[in-house]
Amino acid sequence: MTLDHSLVGVPSEPALREWTSADTLLYALAVGAGLGDPSRELAFTTENSAGVPQRVLPTFAMLAARAAARRRLGDFDPAMLVHAEQSFELHRPLPPAGSVRVTTTVTGIHDKGSGALVVTETAAADPGTGEPVVDARSSAFIRGEGGFGGGRGPRDDWRRPDRKPDHVVTCPTRPEQALIYRLTGDRNPLHSDPSFAARAGFDRPILHGLCTYGVTGRALLHAAAGSDPARFAAMSGRFSSPVYPGEELTVAMWQDGETVLFQTAKADGTVVIDRGRARVRPSS
Repeated sequence: MTLDHSLVGVPSEPALREWTSADTLLYALAVGAGLGDPSRELAFTTENSAGVPQRVLPTFAMLAARAAARRRLGDFDPAMLVHAEQSFELHRPLPPAGSVRVTTTVTGIHDKGSGALVVTETAAADPGTGEPVVDARSSAFIRGEGGFGGGRGPRDDWRRPDRKPDHVVTCPTRPEQALIYRLTGDRNPLHSDPSFAARAGFDRPILHGLCTYGVTGRALLHAAAGSDPARFAAMSGRFSSPVYPGEELTVAMWQDGETVLFQTAKADGTVVIDRGRARVRPSS
């Protein structure tokens, strides 16, 4: 089983990605908007509430920038692949319905010994003007595919601040959260099929990493950006531990002006998103 290293540095053909108002509403519900109090986030969960125009959660950028079809990375057991890192930069708020033209490039395959880290960068641009809308970066760790003699890749100098967080937000998830999130397009059976999850070493299906990421993004939006998607510029983080649907997540944030460092942890203290960074624009 080998990875296709010839993909590195070769851009994909541009692909048109379109979404509707229903897609952005479903996404909001899939990452927990309105859970516990359906009236709290109506701007993201409804399109026809009186005096409340529909808005889009910033982390929908990950779906907006998703390529129509992923190029085959090589011959390996898909149960050995886990989402490792995710980041995005939003150049402008996303509309409830819209389209972008997406190009993806594998920018690195790094040798981590026990596995390989495959890094992919995505550029999503306005189809009419070519202006950038979303720039995204994703890393996948593929167990058993390391040891090929490549470099380990860059290191991150993130450090948890030595002070109390400026914001702490706790977010519940539903036991059926993964079944809802998969309707946004990620049908990986790791999140729904107990037998597939067992092959990957889990006693039951786990929550999508991007669902945990979206729950975290909601907490950041409301606590650090005043619930205004126009102020939410960028977000990055490393997935450090799996989450099971129904587990409670707590996001700790340290804000210094436009920069927010964060960690997301489960109730037992296990950190599930580490080395988190977000950037918020000043309020107008």
